[in-house]
Amino acid sequence: MNRLLFGALMAVILVGSVSACGTESDSPAEMLPSSGAVASSTTTSTVAETTTVKPLPATTSSTARQTLPPVEAEPAPAAAAPAAAPEVTPVPMPPVVCMNLQAAQNLIQELGVFYSRSVDATGKGRSQVLDANWIVVGQTPGVGVPIGEGDAVLSVVKIGEPNPC
Repeated sequence: MNRLLFGALMAVILVGSVSACGTESDSPAEMLPSSGAVASSTTTSTVAETTTVKPLPATTSSTARQTLPPVEAEPAPAAAAPAAAPEVTPVPMPPVVCMNLQAAQNLIQELGVFYSRSVDATGKGRSQVLDANWIVVGQTPGVGVPIGEGDAVLSVVKIGEPNPC
């Protein structure tokens, strides 16, 4: 019941606000009362009528049940084959020992290998967040060995830490 009253109230408010809006013919001169005349206005509100429909009670007799025809399952659309990763032609590992980690990664990428790994050479397991702050002190594989994606492993220490460079 409260919903019905709320809905009716909202309809009255909506209709009242719409009818209170000016039209294109409203001009300031028309809105002012003429000399000696008293301005009046009339507002008409309309309440929308609502109807509530109750569902029919469920029946248990076998004559009231409908049998629906079986639904044939449509074959699932063929999944598109995942795009194959572009094949990387192995390239020779460049000499990167004693280079800044960022510069070493850039050199490996220029050769066509875009994924190389780096590890903390001190064994502390530190992450290389800012690659420019690290220096390469070892590389696997050695210089000239063919590498692909992820094959290059660069051992690094922070710049300023003891190293053989």
